[in-house]
Amino acid sequence: MPELPEMENYKNLLKQKIANQVITDVQINREKSINMNPEFFKKTVQRQQIIDIKRRGKHLLFQLQNEQTLLLHLMLGGWMFYGTESEKPNRTVQVRLSFGEHHLYFIGLRLGYLHLYNPSQTEEKLADLGPEPLNLEFTLNEFIKKLNTKHGRLKTTLLDQSFLAGIGNCYSAEICFKAGIKPTKDIDDIDESDRAKLYDSMKNVLQEGIKSGGYMENPLFFGDTLTGGFNNRCQVYDREGQACNRCGAVIVIEMISSRKTFYCPNCQN
Repeated sequence: MPELPEMENYKNLLKQKIANQVITDVQINREKSINMNPEFFKKTVQRQQIIDIKRRGKHLLFQLQNEQTLLLHLMLGGWMFYGTESEKPNRTVQVRLSFGEHHLYFIGLRLGYLHLYNPSQTEEKLADLGPEPLNLEFTLNEFIKKLNTKHGRLKTTLLDQSFLAGIGNCYSAEICFKAGIKPTKDIDDIDESDRAKLYDSMKNVLQEGIKSGGYMENPLFFGDTLTGGFNNRCQVYDREGQACNRCGAVIVIEMISSRKTFYCPNCQN
């Protein structure tokens, strides 16, 4: 599932492609991917200029000239491609936004969605999200203050979108590895020093993820060499049975809250 770095990468690249462009056509192939009558959706979105593209947690917000917002959550299996009809991957497309001869294809939106909201609805939909981990205002003191209110396993807390917005299965594993803390550890057993390490690790891993284009392998457009660059940089995520790059021990996998959890049993304690 795309997480904060993947969606930030999408945001940055799409700004270069479609910011200030007008949506010339809308194609809905799966009505469940949107939140209203397809004809009304098309009528509201078509001929609108993309004023801005923002990210909040794992969501992208396409802000339209008419003050409406297209709120995207890709969920598990969702991704996007921008290009011409001849460049389009041979995959099922649920929604397509056209910009002349180029199109933005939304692929794999079986669990994800592209919903249309007015400003108050958008604010309401995002109201339960926690702070953005990379915001300058989110200081170490703020992080520790929030962590002090939590109990239970660290992994579960990092995945809680009301605690922090945008961290999922991949980056929670990588953050814990960089901090040298097992994701299975109980928060009450993490001392002040390790809480500071966790904060620094979170900032560093997420920034590296963005800089490397995230871990999703499908390119956003033909010739895109950035997207997916973090995939080969993962130290523990999806590497069970392989040797730890730091100490050589075997990476293990464990289930926490029905989620696969990866860590090095030697480097992390």
